[in-house]
Amino acid sequence: MDSLVSTQWLADNLDTEDLVVVDATMHLPDSPRKSSVEFVEGHVPGARFLDLVSFVATASPVPKALPDARQFADRLSQMGIAPSSRVVLYDDSQIRSAARAWFIFRLYGFDQVAILDGGLGKWKSEGRPLEQGAASPAQSTYPAPHALRAVRSKTDMLANCRSRAEQVVDARDAARFAGEDGSGSEGHIPGAANVHYPALLAADGTYRSAEEIRSIFAAAGIDLDRPVVTSCNSGMTACVLAFGLHLVGKDDVSIYDGSWLEWSDDPDLPKEKGAAR
Repeated sequence: MDSLVSTQWLADNLDTEDLVVVDATMHLPDSPRKSSVEFVEGHVPGARFLDLVSFVATASPVPKALPDARQFADRLSQMGIAPSSRVVLYDDSQIRSAARAWFIFRLYGFDQVAILDGGLGKWKSEGRPLEQGAASPAQSTYPAPHALRAVRSKTDMLANCRSRAEQVVDARDAARFAGEDGSGSEGHIPGAANVHYPALLAADGTYRSAEEIRSIFAAAGIDLDRPVVTSCNSGMTACVLAFGLHLVGKDDVSIYDGSWLEWSDDPDLPKEKGAAR
């Protein structure tokens, strides 16, 4: 299974026994939309609801931290997902939250996972069927995994400000990145480049071609032969950049999970203003 699948592919494979479809929709905290309510009102037939809002490590000092290995195993067990399952994630969110779910699955070694290109919006625009009601899958027993991919901490990022060993790419919009008046931001991590995450998407919400994605990162000054750390405001849209880089064959990519929420909250950390150089 490819990492990005079309709505037609999903429609053709929806009844495959080992395939699990997961709604990974999550909205911004100030949005009036509620993903749990929207799931009940209409979802891809047979889909299960991930509930990304609660899929965080609440004991971590990092804001909205990635779930730990035990949480990952428990959540997949509750959803009836087995290690042998193939999972297709989708969302109906402005912040493309399926990418966050994709990163979590990959973090814990679950590689048979894909994102539905265009998400639920494209599925609905094509007149494909929806199902109403809550999901009640039979539970499974998912073993606790080990984290297999790198996540960067505040300490790591501060050290990288000195070494510049890894390229940092910020997924926020240009005004917040620059710290312009009225943006509510003090700027960005010193040395970071800026690729606003919607740039990776076409008008219909599908991901751009690999050639286009390469060009976008190249235009931002990113050398795809060197390692990358992605960041954003809370660790969510940083995963959109990580997924885009995965689509061009680049997997030496980490995310800074604390992102700007954590970095900006520490007055002792360096901040930089202005447009990307």
